[in-house]
Amino acid sequence: MTNIPEADLLPITASLSDDGRLAIGGCDVRKLVEEFGSPLYIYDEATLRGMCRDFVGGFADEYPRSHVEYSSKAFANPAVARIIEEEDLDMDVVTGGELAVAMAADFPAERLNFHGNNKGREELEEAVRYGIASITLDSHHEIDLLSDVARESGVRQKVMLRLSPSVDPHTHMLTATGILDSKFGFSIETGDAEHAVEQALAQEWLEVEGLHFHLGSPIFELEPYSEAIDYVLRFAADMRDKYGLDLQRFSPGGGFAIGYVTDTLPPSISAYAKEIATAVRSGCDRYGLDEPELTVEPGRAIVGRAGVAVYTVGGIKTIPGVRTYVSVDGGMGDNIRPALYDSEYAVVPVDRPNAVRDVVTTVAGKYCESGDVLARDVELPALEPGELLALPASGAYCLMMASNYNMQTRPAVILVNDGQSRLIRRRETYADLLAPSLDLD
Repeated sequence: MTNIPEADLLPITASLSDDGRLAIGGCDVRKLVEEFGSPLYIYDEATLRGMCRDFVGGFADEYPRSHVEYSSKAFANPAVARIIEEEDLDMDVVTGGELAVAMAADFPAERLNFHGNNKGREELEEAVRYGIASITLDSHHEIDLLSDVARESGVRQKVMLRLSPSVDPHTHMLTATGILDSKFGFSIETGDAEHAVEQALAQEWLEVEGLHFHLGSPIFELEPYSEAIDYVLRFAADMRDKYGLDLQRFSPGGGFAIGYVTDTLPPSISAYAKEIATAVRSGCDRYGLDEPELTVEPGRAIVGRAGVAVYTVGGIKTIPGVRTYVSVDGGMGDNIRPALYDSEYAVVPVDRPNAVRDVVTTVAGKYCESGDVLARDVELPALEPGELLALPASGAYCLMMASNYNMQTRPAVILVNDGQSRLIRRRETYADLLAPSLDLD
């Protein structure tokens, strides 16, 4: 790693090229843009594999009966799914489309879990046909629907129940999912979770193997995990005594944070692992439960740092005494997170990463919305049209939430490793945008 100011945010292979430009995976970023176009999303294989290994090793050290399950909603792509499989992670999906990605990559069905709060019959039928290991149920309707699908398929399907522990993870209100006022999960507080346990255990074609909750993301604090784990394990013991629930598997979800800006970095993976493992063991001991298998579900923390978005500078507008706007050739169409969540990003000038940064700059996108801003009031050198800007930590959610607003095509995605690059998703074309339209003749 070099002395680039954003070193802790960039992929672990980030360096300076022979020409002093930003390089990732041994590849000069400007040369990548010249080959693949702009905007461009670059994923670093070494960082991706390194994060997988850190999670697997970190949790195995603290709780040997643990499984790491990649949350593919962060970035679903067959090439990434194959790496996830090779690194011995399980994977979860939340839609039929994400399941299709897993199937396209021949991801083992016995290592898949189907999440989501409103799975349709066709999605559940496809999952059961594929032999998916577990399905996490999120509503009373789903319990009945999956029971019917399993019966028709002649399969006794393993399931988890998603609970809402009413614990505030102190993250953005739109990404807090474990609080009482949430569309997700059966609320323990209201008695809905107990009803769900009783209902699911009564289904002949369902095997309830465990309980799941997810507090939200990104979570920079450790205490919410231990608080929620204790609460849910106390509930599990109560359900054992009342209905015979056998807690074979337990998941406190994911939510593990990554660094987006240099002054806000997350706890280490080992710190998350220790907090969660200690809380599970303590809770099981306190409530007389056998220690279950533990599953954690990182998504952002696996791919976030591995991905970098690169844009080309276009128009520049300086408003004296106010700010300088630098417009780039992407924006909210490929990364809506700043507009949606007020998310912050660091910005790296690709051609001169270590240049003096003395101009307060707002990096704006090209979409017809005033809120289309990627980074507000960041310090950059005085820029010229044609220069490249990189946003670190763009590997999670940006592309999965991308749109064709203003009929803009979505960018290409490449994977780099040891000086080599390969396209893993081509850039969209205007023909792609028009393909679903009818009456073109």
